[in-house]
Amino acid sequence: MTMSASPPDQPPVTTYEDGQQRPTELKRAIGPGLLLLFVVGDVLGTGIYALTGQVAGKVGGALWIPFAVAFAAAFLTAFSYLELVGKYPRAAGAALYTQKAFGIHFLTFMVAFAVMSSGLTSAGSAARAAATDYLPEVFTWLPDTETATIIVAAAMLVVFTVINLRGVSESVWVNVVFTLIELGGLFIIIVVSVMAVMGGQGDPSRVMSVDTEPGQSAFFAVVAGTSLAFFAMVGFEDSVNMAEETTNPRIFPKAMLTGMGIAASIYVIVAVLSSWLAPVDVLLGDDPDAPGAGALLRVLEIASPGFPLWLFSVIGVFAVSNSALINMLMASRLTYGMARENVIPGVFGRVHPLRRTPWVAIVFTSAIAICLTSYANVALLGGTTSLLLLAVFTVVNVAVLVLRRKPVRHEHFRAPTIVPILGVGVSAFLVGPWSGRDPEEYRIAGVLLVVGVLLWVLTYFGHHRRGRRSPVRSGPPS
Repeated sequence: MTMSASPPDQPPVTTYEDGQQRPTELKRAIGPGLLLLFVVGDVLGTGIYALTGQVAGKVGGALWIPFAVAFAAAFLTAFSYLELVGKYPRAAGAALYTQKAFGIHFLTFMVAFAVMSSGLTSAGSAARAAATDYLPEVFTWLPDTETATIIVAAAMLVVFTVINLRGVSESVWVNVVFTLIELGGLFIIIVVSVMAVMGGQGDPSRVMSVDTEPGQSAFFAVVAGTSLAFFAMVGFEDSVNMAEETTNPRIFPKAMLTGMGIAASIYVIVAVLSSWLAPVDVLLGDDPDAPGAGALLRVLEIASPGFPLWLFSVIGVFAVSNSALINMLMASRLTYGMARENVIPGVFGRVHPLRRTPWVAIVFTSAIAICLTSYANVALLGGTTSLLLLAVFTVVNVAVLVLRRKPVRHEHFRAPTIVPILGVGVSAFLVGPWSGRDPEEYRIAGVLLVVGVLLWVLTYFGHHRRGRRSPVRSGPPS
């Protein structure tokens, strides 16, 4: 499918894999620069600002290794996404690819639900991180209670819902501002940390130190750290759900791979400097209910004791808010895409006549995200996010191999065959219990998937009872 020019008074048209041209309802407003910042902003954010301490708790001082391994694992799946978004550049992402490859309504629905759930757990995690790690440093009068955390996190998500409803241009430009702010915060961390290291502070031996639990090997300690650090690398897949709103789908490969490379480099540098300057027990902090919360604040305090922590906390709020905004943007576009493909009721595919945004999908997904803020802490929601997405990535890597048998008429990016094969193995491995995950993550994911099964049953019988159930369309939306 490719984009074609249209008269200025008509919406842009898209050429699908069957050669037919049909109008695209969503506004094409994302160019190469905006897409690059979208990817960088989504991959950064909550991962580095909220999970540095938690990863250190899994692996010890060598916390940069899980981030590097997570990047390598994500990079494999990114190539599969790039091939598939080139073949089918439409909102819906992994669920669309699953349907194209296997044609199984139930599997497609569950993949769509898992991806949507992961976006919303990620948004909830980001909102909670802002409410627990950074906002109390800025607004010292905020009560230190769970109720206050939930109210503040929910209020933030309501604001992002309004931004999302305004339109993709507004949402992406807010993302640009937030991304630049969070990059500025990480630049501060890197500069003051490098100056502290050059001044003789810290212990470089910690950078290669792997701490293990009794009976645990260094390999599985790194695997445990990677299973959590993978949450820091997710986000690149969100961009494919914006395919119908990019000026040209061919901009994806360069923007996605460059954005991931920038984010991974920043992660590794910050992780190395954090470990060099601060022992693991300092990174973990002294809050038993939220170990690792505010780790970068403590690194900054060591590297530059005179730096105002409230200012960095403001930057941290913008950083994690960026993750929440982008994930809510992704979840709503995925829901819209699935409605257009007849996987869920068509009401979720309604587009606002003036703003040209999928308003029903936005309201629906935002409501779920707000509810999730009271469900679990940052680490559990982050771990559940990576668990769900790794399962989806396993399916996507298999799908790209299956779809090699179904060529399309237009040119597109093609990944080396060995890449999706490795992607299947690595993603499936990190899903398993041997990855050192908290068992609670499986329980949360299980509850979400059971809800998905119930929704599928309701959708199935709803179509069947009205006598108009049909399989998911493989062609373009009408």
